[in-house]
Amino acid sequence: METRLAAWFALLLLSLVGKARTVYRTPQPVFEEKYFEQWLDHFNFESYGNETFAQRYLITDKFWKKGPGPIFFYTGNEGDIWDFAQNSGFILELAEQQNALVVFAEHRYYGKSLPFGAASLQKEHIGLLSMEQALADYAVLIMELKKQCGAKDSPVIAFGGSYGGMLSAYMRMKYPHVVAGALAASAPVLSVAGLGDANQFFRDVTAHYVLCKYMFQLDFQNYSPHCVKAVQEAFWQIKDSYLAGAYDTISSKMSICEKLSSKEDVYQLFEFARNAFTMIAMMDYPYKTDFMGHLPANPVKVGCEMILANQDRLRGLAALIGEFQSDILSKAYVNAEFSPDYARSRKIEEVAHIWNECCCCCSFQEENFLLDFS
Repeated sequence: METRLAAWFALLLLSLVGKARTVYRTPQPVFEEKYFEQWLDHFNFESYGNETFAQRYLITDKFWKKGPGPIFFYTGNEGDIWDFAQNSGFILELAEQQNALVVFAEHRYYGKSLPFGAASLQKEHIGLLSMEQALADYAVLIMELKKQCGAKDSPVIAFGGSYGGMLSAYMRMKYPHVVAGALAASAPVLSVAGLGDANQFFRDVTAHYVLCKYMFQLDFQNYSPHCVKAVQEAFWQIKDSYLAGAYDTISSKMSICEKLSSKEDVYQLFEFARNAFTMIAMMDYPYKTDFMGHLPANPVKVGCEMILANQDRLRGLAALIGEFQSDILSKAYVNAEFSPDYARSRKIEEVAHIWNECCCCCSFQEENFLLDFS
């Protein structure tokens, strides 16, 4: 069995190298949406006994060759599982090459995998939102699917990105008898463990805006190299206005509905702006995308042009984050849905609450959230 797995991984690596320069699009398979009766609490049976909830997952056997074909299992992270399935073409390309069964599992408390329905976010119920419970969900689901599909000897490879990548890595560590390997993309495993530099991510985001001037000069001759400087000036204006007590100036130029009145308000504004920059840097694709928000092609270039188009850098910053954050927040409302109508009517605090709970329960560390525009 070990020899077979080693050979399979070698073949996978060769396929990645061999296809590195090939540009093609794998036909999107039709996923079948299913539900699995999952345990509410895997670790304390006195609390909920044998109670279960409906965990959603997506599955396709379009590429699967039963027997030698592996199982590619996406460890769903913080969002509706359809969003991840429709924006993970890399997994499908590999599945086509390796004749794999593909499964995308939804994380508890997200999408339609709600342990207590519309009451899932209530204080007495939120305690079951944890990384340990999510990992156990995936382990139980994998073992059951292997039985149902007659795939007892099929190796399972976990896939995930960001927080989902952490889950993939932890699946391999915690359940090595269930998962034969894991591909953890952009997974902050080291920073969460307190290793490495916690601010590296934000320095990389800033560097991306610097590098983009070289990346885009080939295709966009009119692109300006002054984006980072413009953003620096905007943040300095906010800081200087705050130190001078000019909350009205900040509020007016940033088009804020409720005027700022404290240091905490200003810090929240910094975080809000930071989220726009980090999101468009992560989603800086050369094509339009609806993943994590309705973003245009090359959003970093678009955002830089918006802030550079305004001589008043603070108003330019307002235009940039207003444009991108409105789309991102509207997507967040839907991702955190209990129902479409209810989701769109929820307050921002409620949408953020579930992510904050997940961050807390999943042991994320407090970091310096300001971008390195110094």
